[in-house]
Amino acid sequence: MTSVEPASAKAKEKPSTPRERARAQTIADIIRLGREHLALHGAAALSLRAVARDLGVVSSAVYRYVESRDELLTLLLIDGYNELGDEVDAAVDALPEDDFAGRFKALAKAVRAWAIREPASYALLFGSPVPGYQAPGERTTVPGTRVIYRLVSIFDAAYGAGALDAEATPAVVIPPALAKDLASIRTELNLAVPDASLARGVLVWTSVFGAVSFEVFGQYGPDTFKARDELFEHQLSMLQGLVGLQG
Repeated sequence: MTSVEPASAKAKEKPSTPRERARAQTIADIIRLGREHLALHGAAALSLRAVARDLGVVSSAVYRYVESRDELLTLLLIDGYNELGDEVDAAVDALPEDDFAGRFKALAKAVRAWAIREPASYALLFGSPVPGYQAPGERTTVPGTRVIYRLVSIFDAAYGAGALDAEATPAVVIPPALAKDLASIRTELNLAVPDASLARGVLVWTSVFGAVSFEVFGQYGPDTFKARDELFEHQLSMLQGLVGLQG
């Protein structure tokens, strides 16, 4: 039997022109320099003029590619979210699909490793808002939710495989208003996991990022919890038990 190749597979992607490649490279260079300036000066002090100077061009040339500081911040947000998402996906995909506990811990450890390596980008993504800047949701929501979607998919797959204890302790009582929110999330993500497990999953999500933020932003202090790797491993084990993830 002769297989029929989908039309999408037949269509060849149009090769980019030299001008398009040059533009893409310039934008990549602007993002790279923007990340360097972010690490040195912080998001509030980010300047396209300073980026242009390091790029070796006049500021008006940079504005042909990135029209404002806010646009540069948006590009840095998208770049950071996608870099984090890529590293999380690689860590999770390295483990068998049925190793739900291992995948949960791999996801959390990938977030922590990236945050420690890229504290300025982590602060831009998950720290205090930049004064005067509002991220455009239509551009940042999809990359910005990659990690939480992956986390929820691990829990939902574990529930479907019978590896998530929906009756884990402590018991969870869901207020009616919260139940409506959870129902909306379940519908949007096409989840089977029940309310109690979904609510625990939200707590696990915020706890993972809370633990990472405490470490990245120096909230533990220099002499408290020197065994940071062991602390984080312990926290993940506690959260695994809280959500009822077996393994």
